[in-house]
Amino acid sequence: MDSSFLLKFFFLHIVLLFGCFGDNRLYASEPQLTLDYYASTCPTLFDIVRKEMECSVLSDPRNAALIVRLHFHDCFIQGCDGSILLDDTYTLKGEKKAATNIHSLKGFEVIDKIKNFVESECPGIVSCADILTIAARDAVILVGGPYWDVPVGRKDSVTASFELANTNLPTPDESLVSIIPKFFYQGLSVTDMVALVGSHTIGMARCQNFRSRIYGDYESTSVKNPISDNQLNNLKSICPPIGGGDNNITAMDYVTPNLFDNSFYQLLLQGEGVLNSDQEMYSSVFGIQTRELVKKYAADSLAFFQQFSDSMVKMGNITNSESFVTGEVRKNCRFVNT
Repeated sequence: MDSSFLLKFFFLHIVLLFGCFGDNRLYASEPQLTLDYYASTCPTLFDIVRKEMECSVLSDPRNAALIVRLHFHDCFIQGCDGSILLDDTYTLKGEKKAATNIHSLKGFEVIDKIKNFVESECPGIVSCADILTIAARDAVILVGGPYWDVPVGRKDSVTASFELANTNLPTPDESLVSIIPKFFYQGLSVTDMVALVGSHTIGMARCQNFRSRIYGDYESTSVKNPISDNQLNNLKSICPPIGGGDNNITAMDYVTPNLFDNSFYQLLLQGEGVLNSDQEMYSSVFGIQTRELVKKYAADSLAFFQQFSDSMVKMGNITNSESFVTGEVRKNCRFVNT
């Protein structure tokens, strides 16, 4: 098939999908967030979050990835408003049990613990949404990633959206033409997408989410060498084709699983992405821009770090405008104040 036709089809698909979102899109804009929002009301906030994240990551390096994922899932549903932290109640259906979240989100206890310390120091001042955003930054730093300044001043939402949790978040088996509009919807670019997905360098994947990949096109995308073959065999030993094992996990970056670096992109160059959605950025026929970005970040870790920092700030600035009007500072991150 002619490549120009494929390219036109791709962009037509993007335009159609993007248009379907109507006028209710969220935008990673410049909200009323500032770096010194808590300078006088809770000056020790950043120190408290950092110290608790240090203890958490020291006890289990996986906690870094868990907190970053929580932040990502929070921002993509109805803006960075702490809605992902809400438990189900008789009157509120939260987001935790949505299909995209129910088996993939952990780390809530880490945020609970930080919140308790912050409340003891600065009661009723700091939102759970801000705590999660700061904790995600510190999580990245603690496993070798870059630093960035975190604008703060978010309010906690008094609502959640189970429905948006099931539609707004990218899924592991999605194609590139399906995932890109989900980032556009948030006001995030293709460059932001490729950089943010780089957080998978410290992430883990469940067998259920990579089974179709390793028993599908993994062999056709990966380079043929003993290391690659051994990795595929290892993945298959973790994740059988049938008969269970859905919750068995593996690192998405088996080279340096607990270090935030650019080896994730280097694995994509070798065709060894564990998730279909990740490998598509390099291998998809539609991945003209994404392929070049993967190559760039694989070769230049500083370029990746800089873009990741910028994109994390941009994602953190996706706001829920309602929360600035009707929102609150929750006393307990799991429940709306009574």
